[in-house]
Amino acid sequence: MPKPGSKASLLIIFLTVFIDLLGFGIVLPLLPIYGQQLAADYSPAARGWILGLLMASFSAMQFLFLPVWGRLSDFWGRRPVLLIGLAGSTFFYAVFGLATMWQSLLGLFLARIGAGIAGATISTAQAYIADTTPPGERAKGMALIGAAFALGFTLGPALGGAALLLGSSGAHSPWPGFLASALSGGAFLLALARLPESAHRDSSSAQQRIFSWQELQAALGVPTVASLITASFLTVLAFAGFESTLSLLIRRIVLRQAEQNVSTGFLAGLFERFREAGITESGRVVEIMVLAVFVFVGLTLTLAQGFLVRRLADRLAEKTMAFMGCLGCALGCGVLAWSARQDSFAAMLAGVALLVVGFAFVSPSLQSLISLRTSEQQQGGVLGINQSAASLARIFGPLLAQRLFVGAPAWTYLAAAVTMLLGLGLLLRIPRTSTSSETQGPSRA
Repeated sequence: MPKPGSKASLLIIFLTVFIDLLGFGIVLPLLPIYGQQLAADYSPAARGWILGLLMASFSAMQFLFLPVWGRLSDFWGRRPVLLIGLAGSTFFYAVFGLATMWQSLLGLFLARIGAGIAGATISTAQAYIADTTPPGERAKGMALIGAAFALGFTLGPALGGAALLLGSSGAHSPWPGFLASALSGGAFLLALARLPESAHRDSSSAQQRIFSWQELQAALGVPTVASLITASFLTVLAFAGFESTLSLLIRRIVLRQAEQNVSTGFLAGLFERFREAGITESGRVVEIMVLAVFVFVGLTLTLAQGFLVRRLADRLAEKTMAFMGCLGCALGCGVLAWSARQDSFAAMLAGVALLVVGFAFVSPSLQSLISLRTSEQQQGGVLGINQSAASLARIFGPLLAQRLFVGAPAWTYLAAAVTMLLGLGLLLRIPRTSTSSETQGPSRA
């Protein structure tokens, strides 16, 4: 095994997280499609709540189990907890494959709840990096987790599309779930063989509290910080709703365009290519299109974060970046609403691009603003409250968006646009410069 803290050990933790997140990227886009098919016998209202709960269950389990795994890793060490998480992902992605094969809605719920519990060990991976890197290099180490997320979310859907071609049935193909399970199993074996223990006597605690009234009071007591945390909650709420319904919007547009036998346009050419390849089943066509669009989402997010945000961050103030992001997100939601009404695939792609680029701007900018306007003594607690608020938004966003979507898809994105504009309004209330009581040192906000 490589020594803890060496470049080899950091490479192993990166590969472990990346391979596991490939499975996440494979399953996430298909989950709403499978859930909608398996809940077809329920009323539209009930179906909306069922899909919302299905999509929210993963985030809810992560919210609840992050502190649990953190505490256990303090007692047992990082390596055992990471291995348990990878083994859990392997098992529950296999359950996802079996649930789609057996057409079991209960099985899908079990798979997502279990995957959420297993995936909550991501905080342990962050603690591993904190254990093995000096303070001056810790930011670079933590960036490995972000890179693993971006690559997993981009390449995962592409692998999912390839997995669909393995089976004969596109409507309930179990192969994406089985491939995700195999990848997590590979990550487990890699970690078992090559990942050393990192925890030592001087390691800081990985335990995270779900909520703290003292930290909430501290956050609310800092001028403008409460508005920033609320704005962060609203933007994540809207984006989580978009993520959870995008697959259903793609399915709706593709099926309607296919029913109308369109002879011109982007989709008409793709339909012809599918027929030439012998792919004629509508369910499989929809799933391949869903996964292709999620690859587009991942690439757009990666390019926006890697090029646009990095280049503009040194030239524009955080408040300006956040303002541009909120505005872009709101415009993107508006275009998505129009695409839902017009069944326009091209408009949908444009709306997705605007929304994803906007969110790449707004998310880090709001975190930076909160940090800049908080003293060093309060930053840990205030940023923890902001993280908790974002976690709650990822739970409630899918619940509300799925319920809206089954009744009126366009209203889902109009509501998201309004939510983004509310966040924008909170930003406008914040002064460009902070007072000395808000932060130690100058601010570019």
